Amino acid sequence: MNYLITIIGPTAIGKTSLSIALAQHFGCEIISCDSRQFYKEMTIGTAVPNVEELATTTHHFIQNKSIFEDYNVGDFERDAMTKLDQLFIKNKVQIMVGGSGLYVDAVINGLDYFPDIDTTIRGKVRANYKEKGIAFLQQQLQELDPKYFEKIKTENPQTLENPHRMMRFVEVCIGYGKPYSSFLNQQKKERNFTPIIIGLETERNLMYDRINLRVDNMMRDGLLEEAKNLFPNKELNALQTVGYRELFEYFDEIICLDFAIEEIKKNTRRFAKRQMTWFKRTENAIWYDYLTNRKEIIADLQSIIDK
Repeated sequence: MNYLITIIGPTAIGKTSLSIALAQHFGCEIISCDSRQFYKEMTIGTAVPNVEELATTTHHFIQNKSIFEDYNVGDFERDAMTKLDQLFIKNKVQIMVGGSGLYVDAVINGLDYFPDIDTTIRGKVRANYKEKGIAFLQQQLQELDPKYFEKIKTENPQTLENPHRMMRFVEVCIGYGKPYSSFLNQQKKERNFTPIIIGLETERNLMYDRINLRVDNMMRDGLLEEAKNLFPNKELNALQTVGYRELFEYFDEIICLDFAIEEIKKNTRRFAKRQMTWFKRTENAIWYDYLTNRKEIIADLQSIIDK
């Protein structure tokens, strides 16, 4: 039987170091499912594992794409499943780690199938967002798929403020003349592994302190220069993310640098809170305090696999 040990939790909680410890114990490789770390032009602001960490074991899906390429969760599901099929031939245990909940779910549970959208429709939806803002997308979704709109509003309201998700919902509704929700809950493809999901958590104030320190370290390590190099391409989807958006506003002379840094910290804290809201809904996840001894976690996992 194959096992995919998946590590979930908020940003800056220590998932990378735990994944390396587990990979070394089980003699396996690591699948990254952090959607911000796919892009080779983004290093500091996405907290890509450093050279020493990457050298400890083989990592997959880290800086393997360019910001100029279109790459979505469906592409990742396909690529990750192909890679896992290859890795399980060598070892029945593999590790997956990352903070992108949708991408984690795609690998473990599979995605619902959505047909391709005509590029003309996609372009029009994006143009409407740029011209009229996210409130217009919200209104469109409420009209085109009222039940799904109410479901999001009740269960996951922050999604209503996510422009990429909202544009996707609307373009599917318009492109196929059917509610987005009509494509959900389809029969998923079988998986050739048993998932073991473990989560890292801590008290909220401690988590926020770790995030603030990480942002300070990123600025010290050259995030400002990295963002400056990316600034000419600020409209690309890959760059619509915390840590870059705020510095782009600084380069546009909308805000000062000190305020931009504080905004990065604030928005990263909000992001971590959303991550925990998502991950806490994960069924059968085993949660550990982030300071739990690695040997204890390894022993627990080994006992599950040895049953």
